Amino acid sequence: MEIKKTAMAGTLESSDITIVVEPNSDKKIFIKLKSSVEKQFGDEIKKVILETLSELKVESVVIRANDKGALDCVIKARVQAAVLRAAEEERFNWGGAN
Repeated sequence: MEIKKTAMAGTLESSDITIVVEPNSDKKIFIKLKSSVEKQFGDEIKKVILETLSELKVESVVIRANDKGALDCVIKARVQAAVLRAAEEERFNWGGAN
């Protein structure tokens, strides 16, 4: 999936995460993470972000994540929403019937 513009999903509320997605001209994935629990869970947060990007077939992007203690399912949902907005996708199969 191609990232066409900057987009955001999430809030700065407790137990949430803000994900900002930007195009990356370097054709790489770059993740900038800010989290109060980064020492304990930073690697896991990045893993969830990378797995979600892989599922969406995103190969080039800048991700700026500001975590406030989000669970993995919230991280995944915010990455999906931000990527779909940035790619200007209007249809997405959320895993249901086609």
